[in-house]
Amino acid sequence: MRKLKFYIAALFLFLCSLLLCTVDIAGADAAEGKYYLGGMAAGFMLGAGGAEVIDLSEVVAEDGTHRPAADAGILAGDCILAVDKIRIKSIRDLNDALARSGGKELTVTVRRGGETAEVKITPVKEKKSGKYKIGVLIRDTLSGIGTVTYIDRETGRFGALGHKIADESDRLLEISDARVFLCSIVGVNRGARGKAGELRGLFLNDKTIARAETITDTGLYGTFENYDYTDCRIVDTAPLSEAEIGKATIWATVNGVCPQEYEIAIAKVDAGGRDNKNFVIKVTDEKLIEETGGIVQGMSGSPIIQNGKLIGAVTHVFINDPTRGYGIGIEKMIGN
Repeated sequence: MRKLKFYIAALFLFLCSLLLCTVDIAGADAAEGKYYLGGMAAGFMLGAGGAEVIDLSEVVAEDGTHRPAADAGILAGDCILAVDKIRIKSIRDLNDALARSGGKELTVTVRRGGETAEVKITPVKEKKSGKYKIGVLIRDTLSGIGTVTYIDRETGRFGALGHKIADESDRLLEISDARVFLCSIVGVNRGARGKAGELRGLFLNDKTIARAETITDTGLYGTFENYDYTDCRIVDTAPLSEAEIGKATIWATVNGVCPQEYEIAIAKVDAGGRDNKNFVIKVTDEKLIEETGGIVQGMSGSPIIQNGKLIGAVTHVFINDPTRGYGIGIEKMIGN
């Protein structure tokens, strides 16, 4: 997912969106339920667990051009975990380690494809800046938009996304200083046959609502810390054994900060489905189809409701038909 720019106007948009919310999602008839229903869009900012190499570059020094990292065997996608046994958690940590080197050889610990190795790299003083560099472009955080599925009323524990977050080698990302922000959806790139759409939103930086703690194959999990549950619907869950082919709804946010209910049909139920594919769903709500084309990136985690109970969450879209997609059974998410 692409990184989002932060705008001063975000808070204003948030307040305006609240004023425009007209749907009453207070579920008085489900007041005894255990969970708050999600559907709200959230901005996830996750530490990369180190300094992730996204590309290699040259270092122009007084005596010519050098490629220290490339010569040492570093590849794009590697994650720098330590320098001379000192843990690297951010870009700043790596820059400090290079500055301390004074141009002397360093032992760099990298992770690649789930395995770690040590390589020797000698930093080079860049002619223009006078700083020691090794010729890498790196990032230390990843950010994107997803949807919260549920929040436990007693503990504040939440589940979101319904699928794993992986790096280029399909390895689960590690959690490091992971924060969850309220997110205002300001636009949609509509889905079309052969091309997935996506939600476009603004992180509301003054609205940190949760701390993400765990990433698993079934989603992102953590604890809500600062959120007003007044307008949240309260629900119970139902296992896959109670799900049935037929009408259902999803709760999703495709404009502003207010979740809306949209009609879908469950076309298939598969309790043994692999890769979090327990449901095949089809969007039947004309309003949602008009706005988004169907299921788009950022809607992952949107809760699926049938017969008044939370039965699962949206996880994937069919590339050849954006009105169709997959969902995961809620019992696979709860308990992580």
